[in-house]
Amino acid sequence: MDQRAKPGMVLLAGNSHPGLAEDVARHLGVGVGSCLVYHNTNRETMVDIQESVRGKDVYILQTAARNVNDIIMELLIMAYACKTSNCKNIIGVLPCLPYSQQTKMKRRGNISLRLVADMCVKAGFDHIITVDLHSKESQAFFSCRMDNLRASPFFLQYIIENVPDYHNAVIVAKSPLGARRATSFADRLRLGIAVLHGEFKDLCADERDDDDGRASPPPPDQAAPDRTRIYTIGPPLPPGFSKEKPPIYLVGDVSGKVAIMVDDIMDDCKSFVNAAQVLKDNGACKVYAMATHGILSRDAPKLIEESCIDEVIVTNSVPHDTQKAKTAKIKTVDISILLAEAIRRIHNKESMSHLFRNVTMED
Repeated sequence: MDQRAKPGMVLLAGNSHPGLAEDVARHLGVGVGSCLVYHNTNRETMVDIQESVRGKDVYILQTAARNVNDIIMELLIMAYACKTSNCKNIIGVLPCLPYSQQTKMKRRGNISLRLVADMCVKAGFDHIITVDLHSKESQAFFSCRMDNLRASPFFLQYIIENVPDYHNAVIVAKSPLGARRATSFADRLRLGIAVLHGEFKDLCADERDDDDGRASPPPPDQAAPDRTRIYTIGPPLPPGFSKEKPPIYLVGDVSGKVAIMVDDIMDDCKSFVNAAQVLKDNGACKVYAMATHGILSRDAPKLIEESCIDEVIVTNSVPHDTQKAKTAKIKTVDISILLAEAIRRIHNKESMSHLFRNVTMED
């Protein structure tokens, strides 16, 4: 339909997922707004809004696909371009929020999502819509309004309609941290749960010795040229004990049952592949892997094809047509109707609570 079918609304899309933008626009009965986003010769991002947005609510759809740093710059510049064109409100529709996994401080690192949140607000966003945040507490990083939608109803419907004999299934958490999500799925399907604990032993690049200056005071066998420095205050501090996970093992029974792993992000897939092998070794007859955001980077399609995972189910929050062409095990659940309904309700100033019916905080 013509864009005028929804007065006061403009839906714009960056280069990250044009297919999803078209699906959302079709549900809304509008067209995707005319906006040119490209890079010049030195890779600077250029944005040209080719229609009037003055006094309108602008919805910008962008997601964390490949080249995520380019995607962020496109998003920020598009928002700033709309802001300087005197639009009424700017609402970011970010199904997979960039840098959403970087929410914890590690050694001398940083919490990058906080920086991304500040940049989004500074660029002009009044409202952010996302789906299944990796850490729900990270909503507090954003000083604008935010809605964290859930994709779990779509997965539950898929299980009921497409998993044969799903009553004989077990919902599996890949780690104890995912046990709440697994319990939420299992309670609504009236199924049992299993939890994988531990880790596969591998050399970790992050493990470093204390030779980077963190050891203080210096060992006593070292000379102390500076006599003005106080090196001890009495008894030494307790040495503490390093945290070490045991080899991976399964808590629960999957023998002769269908194992369904659930998580929010599926990236390089190694943890899913390793977990699936443990489930098969413990007697699972079939293994399904479900995740909201199927980033599937690097050799993920090859790993999935060669693994004992029978089927991988992800949403279309991230484009993965290339990955699907490499293996027939990847299936897609369409959530464009969820994003479209959220946009419709926000534009019409209706309550968003309808979208959270029968959805738990653990999803």
